[in-house]
Amino acid sequence: MEALVLEAYNSPFVRKTIDRPAPKEGEVLVKIMASGVNPLDTKIWNGKAGHAQQPLPAILGLDMAGVVTAVGNGVTNFKPGDEVYGLTGGVAGLQGSLAEYAAVDAKLLALKPANLTMREAAAIPLVFITAWEGLVDRAHVHRGQKVLVQAGAGGVGHMAVQIAKSFGAEVFATVSPSKQEIVKAYGATPIDYTTTTVAEYVEKHTAGIGFDIAYDTLGGATLDASFTAVRNYEGHVLSALGWGSHSLAPLSFRGATYSGVFTLLPMLSGQYREHHGEILREATKLIEAGLVKPLMDNREFTLDNVLDAYTAIEQQTAVGKLVISVQ
Repeated sequence: MEALVLEAYNSPFVRKTIDRPAPKEGEVLVKIMASGVNPLDTKIWNGKAGHAQQPLPAILGLDMAGVVTAVGNGVTNFKPGDEVYGLTGGVAGLQGSLAEYAAVDAKLLALKPANLTMREAAAIPLVFITAWEGLVDRAHVHRGQKVLVQAGAGGVGHMAVQIAKSFGAEVFATVSPSKQEIVKAYGATPIDYTTTTVAEYVEKHTAGIGFDIAYDTLGGATLDASFTAVRNYEGHVLSALGWGSHSLAPLSFRGATYSGVFTLLPMLSGQYREHHGEILREATKLIEAGLVKPLMDNREFTLDNVLDAYTAIEQQTAVGKLVISVQ
């Protein structure tokens, strides 16, 4: 099979012909049709993501969508011909999706939504799982709550907006002025963070009480802002990038709660991988019901110009998810 191999950080991929893997017990062999691109992919490529634990040489690519061509012993929930998607590799020594085939843990997969293309499906896994683990697993989002999503037009953000809406919450999203229409289309109230302070939008949208849930997708100062945006006692702050040093005083004085989300952990540890498959099955239900749809950048990339996609991510010129067409 053809594959892109990264032999040194921050360098061009090397296109190689290598042996096609065979599925081991509990694995399926997938013919990869599309590989999703995330900011984390670019950080792994340039050597700035030590937490991903990916030694070189490596085949990168976190998200994928494709067709099952063979199943290993013990796999009963997939068969050849099934269209699947998942967050399956590119970290912890696991082969990624910048290749024509991959043998992946069946626990990490789900059947692809019937109403999405392969490219659209490959844009879903990492960002949907991250949003779900925060809102549903940690915060138990429900009808009647007011939810603040920081960077609501971003990858995790636009999924968080749609998940919260599907559970009946009223959703507000911080965005730049140019992206307000994006979050409006997903049913959220946009907040221009460039002209509005935290105190001002808390007063305007919650009468000064604070949001029930605030999901930080950026870390840093945005996480600190989220600590001051939630309500007393029941407030819950979530973060997918809570890796810095922060004062918990603003949150503690509210008697509120903080939860961190680290989506890679099942892949790194081997524990709870089946939950990623469960989450993607829920994603398929919501997508097929018309309640969730990925925001796609119209540009199409192939294995010949993956680094152009990475440059678009790093320069923040993408509006929506970028996807590599593999086949």
